[in-house]
Amino acid sequence: MKKSLQVIEQSRQQLAALGNIESRTQFGGYALSVEKVVFALINEGELYLRASEALRGYAAERALPLLVSRKRGIPVILDYYKVDDTLWRNPDRLLTLSQASLQEARIHHDRKNISQRLKDLPNLSLRIEMMLRQVGICTAAHLREAGAKQSWLKLKALNKHLGLKTLLALQGAISGQHQAALPQEVKTELNEWYLKAIGQEALPDTLNP
Repeated sequence: MKKSLQVIEQSRQQLAALGNIESRTQFGGYALSVEKVVFALINEGELYLRASEALRGYAAERALPLLVSRKRGIPVILDYYKVDDTLWRNPDRLLTLSQASLQEARIHHDRKNISQRLKDLPNLSLRIEMMLRQVGICTAAHLREAGAKQSWLKLKALNKHLGLKTLLALQGAISGQHQAALPQEVKTELNEWYLKAIGQEALPDTLNP
């Protein structure tokens, strides 16, 4: 684990030109991403870049191995190539190949967002998907563009009984996690916004009983 953390830090330093590189646990190791787009994996202290046309050419020259993960004890080959010592020692080439990996990942990410059904996102049911479609939010990309708050306001105009739980569910769907797993600071901020939103909504009734 210590070596993996060192590789994360080394990757951030050498690939800083890609943007803000974030890391999270994945496949028993770590995933590296820029703006939530995963372009590399770290497994057992080794960095693997997502396959791209440029990287496949380099991998063929250097005979780089693909990442082999295990799912229920069965080996699964992932389309990620190991960064060897030669590539680590060539920072310009490493950055170029990493940029190609990130670009390939972004293309896949954008295609997936366009076609992804809303009901397939965390927390969202077919009923919520149908309601979102009624207010003009038809894809996962539309939902992310609108954001949880504006999407909730549109749904609230459609169904006055919707509450905080739906707002948290929308935020979780956008960030790709169950609403219970949202960071506490996010929950707190959304709760405060929600209270203000329903307070403003209740104001006319207060003035006109």
